[in-house]
Amino acid sequence: MSNKTVTEIELDLESKRLSVRKPEERFDVQGEMSNEQRIEKAMLNFAKDFGRVSATYMEACIHCGACAHACPFYEASGDPRHTPIWKIEPFKQAYKREAGPLAFFYKTFNLKPKVTVNELKEWQELLYDTCTMCGRCTLICPMSIDIATLVGMARHAMFHAGLVPHELYTVTEKAYREGSPLGATPQVFEDRIEWMGDEHEVDMHVDEDQADVLVLMSSIEIQKYPESMAATAKILNHMGKSWTFRTDGYEATNFGMLSGNTAWQKDMSMKIINAAEKIGAKLVILPECGHAYQALRWQGANMAGKPLPFKVQHISEFLAEALESGAIKLKKLGKTVAFHDPCQVSRRGGATPAPRKVLEALGVELKESESGGDMNVCCGGGGGVITIHRADTLRYKVMGAKFRQLDATGAELMVTSCSNCRQNFDDSGEKLNWGKEMNSLLELVADNLEEAK
Repeated sequence: MSNKTVTEIELDLESKRLSVRKPEERFDVQGEMSNEQRIEKAMLNFAKDFGRVSATYMEACIHCGACAHACPFYEASGDPRHTPIWKIEPFKQAYKREAGPLAFFYKTFNLKPKVTVNELKEWQELLYDTCTMCGRCTLICPMSIDIATLVGMARHAMFHAGLVPHELYTVTEKAYREGSPLGATPQVFEDRIEWMGDEHEVDMHVDEDQADVLVLMSSIEIQKYPESMAATAKILNHMGKSWTFRTDGYEATNFGMLSGNTAWQKDMSMKIINAAEKIGAKLVILPECGHAYQALRWQGANMAGKPLPFKVQHISEFLAEALESGAIKLKKLGKTVAFHDPCQVSRRGGATPAPRKVLEALGVELKESESGGDMNVCCGGGGGVITIHRADTLRYKVMGAKFRQLDATGAELMVTSCSNCRQNFDDSGEKLNWGKEMNSLLELVADNLEEAK
């Protein structure tokens, strides 16, 4: 583990740059734009995000290096470029030159040069390939700089400059055009609901005109883990809830947010919001998906431009409340469990206690990992990283560290409440011969419901 500060790290950067290939050889660029147009669009959209809060963040960094050691990508690579605060350097450079209190001097004496298209192409990797916006750097920063949010802002400008990795852009565009990034169209969704209902002998509610609860699913669950649909239905039916899936508002994932296109992010959010309002829903339940929680729970009202007329809960929060109220009771598993906290639900979302209440009700002994709960180490696949093939080598290295941490607990059962994390565990586990399975918290609950006496 390196003990360099950010100041020392920055001194290494120029020599690092000399040893890598030219950015043009390493980065994908979609769209037909000249270099001048790319820079203009990037700077224009950087400027749109400049405000009091972001300005405070730009001025606050004391170059202590704490964020470097909080980042799983930096810890895995040791590359100073992977220091979290360095990932928003073009954003900071544009701010200092164009909008900061000393902008006149920075510009006049060229103390901060103009951002170049080659810099933007290089930073594409840093903003997309090596950052999940997990917020661990934000939590540990002594100056409370929300680096994860700044990365999200920087992605807005990168999208408009046509500098989104092509795999991420492709799935985002597909989600905007078809309603799903993985081909889970309304018809596919409906077919898989019918299949799961028949296979698990559970009543499915689809396109009800009125319901108190709207249930969402993510593409990963629909296509890879469809049992989650049956599990959700089983629990809600057991509770006697008025609920429904809706084919006009079911997709919880929001690749508009991950790629940096706020217009597409809004479109994806409004499909859900409109469907919930249409049926008079009092509650929208989000599936086991981390970034979906961020997109609707914490950013949905901003997208709609008004307070949401319904409550939004992650499925783990819903289950915890149901257990506390006595609406459901669970059989005891009697096993030891290690729980992987999804960053966007726990650290970024504030729902860290919910899954632990559920696990307690399941009668398991929780074996917390060395960095668990709010300080949980990210699996490295969120934020769209898992879609980017060139990021695979480092992603597997990040996951290797995660495997070692979970293995050290000695737990019998591995559990999480995010299907994207689960997919990353499955993919990396096969690649690295982990030999263990990551289980769904939701499915554990559905499988261990205690029937009313």
